[in-house]
Formats: sequence, C-alpha cells, structure tokens
Amino acid sequence: MDLLLFGIQGSGKGTQAKRLAAAFGYDIFEAGGELRKIAALGSELGQTVKSYIDQGKLVPHGIIMQVVKEAILQRPKTQKILFDGIPRDADQQRDFDGVMREVGRDFRGIHLLLDPEEGVRRILGRAKIEGRADDANEETIRRRMKTFVDKTLPVIADYTKRGIVTEIDGSRGIDEVYGDLERVVEKLQ
Repeated sequence: MDLLLFGIQGSGKGTQAKRLAAAFGYDIFEAGGELRKIAALGSELGQTVKSYIDQGKLVPHGIIMQVVKEAILQRPKTQKILFDGIPRDADQQRDFDGVMREVGRDFRGIHLLLDPEEGVRRILGRAKIEGRADDANEETIRRRMKTFVDKTLPVIADYTKRGIVTEIDGSRGIDEVYGDLERVVEKLQ
C-alpha cells in the first residue's frame, strides 16, 4: 500500500518521511528529486524536464504527471512508495488518481496537522540554525502556506471524505509524531 504524506510547511513532513521510509521500506517520491533524476537520464522526457530546470521555469503539470507515472513504472510492483508533496492541487489529484488506477496501485494518506503560525515559527527557527536563506523570508513562507491552504487542503479534504486520510497532530515533538505515524502505517501493512 502506497502512502501520501501531507503537511503544511514546517510540519516535519520531510523528516518523518525519511523515518517512515527507513522503518517500513518505502521509496520516497519527492517531485523535485524525481524531476532531477529524470533530467539526468537523458531520455526524451529527461531532456524535456532538464530544459525547464535549466531555464529556471516550473515544469508543466502534464510533464510532472508523466514523471510520476515513469517513476512508478520504474519500480517493482512490490516496492511501496511514499509520495511527499504530491498531489498538490485538484488537477494533480485527478491525474494522480488516474495514474494510480491505471498502474493498479492502492494508496492511503496521512495529514500532519499544524497551525500555520507554529509552522512559520519552526521554519524561521530552522533557517537561523541551518542558515537556509530560502526559509529565512517570512513573506515567502506565508505565500507557500497560502498555496497549501488554497490548493492542497481541498485535495486532502476530498481524500478525507473518501475515508483514506488519517490526521495526526503534528504540533508535538518529532518522536511523539513519529510514534503516531508508526501506529497508523503498521495498520496499513
């Protein structure tokens, strides 16, 4: 059973994804990383992706969905995948669901709940500690969060209505959150 991991910026999603992957044998699909991998392959799709990346442009939705399908098909059917940061909006959800049906893969979602203000505090704190310039601008952080609220929350709400998303309180410590994640994922195995 594949897993979609959702959470607003600062929720600890990336950290928890790595822990889950190590403990349960998931391959992590993170869109940016997969795009870079495909670009390095030199295939026709890879060359197309590389041209967008090299120009600093956003890779179009249709190409991202080709990359998703390609990444799934490159893995054995028995390899579980943890999708981090996809689907991000209604268009991606529609096409992602279609790809998953087409390749015969089932999935569930987990949403790490976090108050946006706490997310901002966490990211700004992390930026100071790690010297991450991309995380140091509060305006940029809030813009990303608004995109998550406007575009991704409706996707999560739809999956929740279908009964395939479990919510976890992401405001607690890393180990406490992971304990809850572990219990949820064990039930999915």
